[in-house]
Amino acid sequence: MLPIFIRWTPLMIRNSRSVPLLACVTLASCAGPQSALDPAGPSAASIHQLGIIMYIGASAVTLLVAVLMLVPFMRKNDSRANRKLFLWTGVLLPAVTLTALVPYVLAVGHETRTPASPNQLSIDVTGSLYWWSMSYRRTSELTEIATANELRLPVGEPVELSLRSNDVIHSFWAPNLAGKTDMIPGRVTRMVIQADRPGIYRGQCAEYCGLQHSLMAFDVIVLPRREFDAWLARLTQPVREPPAPELQQGRDLFVSIGCGECHTVRGVVESRRGPDLTQVGARRTIGAGTLPGGVGNIAAWIASAQHLKPGNAMRSYDQLEGPQLRALAYYLESLK
Repeated sequence: MLPIFIRWTPLMIRNSRSVPLLACVTLASCAGPQSALDPAGPSAASIHQLGIIMYIGASAVTLLVAVLMLVPFMRKNDSRANRKLFLWTGVLLPAVTLTALVPYVLAVGHETRTPASPNQLSIDVTGSLYWWSMSYRRTSELTEIATANELRLPVGEPVELSLRSNDVIHSFWAPNLAGKTDMIPGRVTRMVIQADRPGIYRGQCAEYCGLQHSLMAFDVIVLPRREFDAWLARLTQPVREPPAPELQQGRDLFVSIGCGECHTVRGVVESRRGPDLTQVGARRTIGAGTLPGGVGNIAAWIASAQHLKPGNAMRSYDQLEGPQLRALAYYLESLK
């Protein structure tokens, strides 16, 4: 997108009729499911406002310094005036600017650390190479309900996130909703996130963590409270008995080839070593953003996980025959 934009810009400027098109192309980059310039929550809005202040301030200071740089050339022999100029522009101006800016930056950061209420929804988010685990709970309850690679939130409510890492340093970042927060092994980092409008947003690991860092993404799905409660209630239930013979074959194959050693399907097998698959068929992507969902891509992931995402913890099950692979993929796609 950027190289095309740079190549077209001179041609568009020459043609005055293209100016509105240039403005549309520029403004289009300010919105989207992973844009800090399109805030959908109070924390992201504060960061966006801080960014605007810093952009304007940096532009004003740059312009001022550029103008003042001309003064010594106009007063070549006035060393006293030049010293005063250095004092104002080199010492006093940065001191005043930073003194005003630092407390404001700290206040913006404090907004993501507001105290949790007793019945506030809390989610434990754990980063691993290269996927995410999300466990939902109320702060007044001990029961946790796990899912993976997808964060669902009720609209308009603050949610406490407890961020952990299983291996190396990761960084949780959903640009539309909040700033980056590091996930450090051996520590729990706390933040409060809130989404003010329903929608689907994209999150990403923002700290280089290894070969597949760029394929460590997650969806943030913001729902009205009633829809969120219904989804959470379904998540707690064990999966139903497969209604069709092919799905039953897929379920039996899932158990027999050892998928339960790493994955959980609630009511079938239980393990926390890998992503929870209880609702894998309802997710928009598989492999933490590697492929879109669907039977074909699920089958491709099972057979070629190391080809599609080299270095991830799942091996490729390329020994499965076509009917077995299809039955297993249909079974996983049915888990909604």
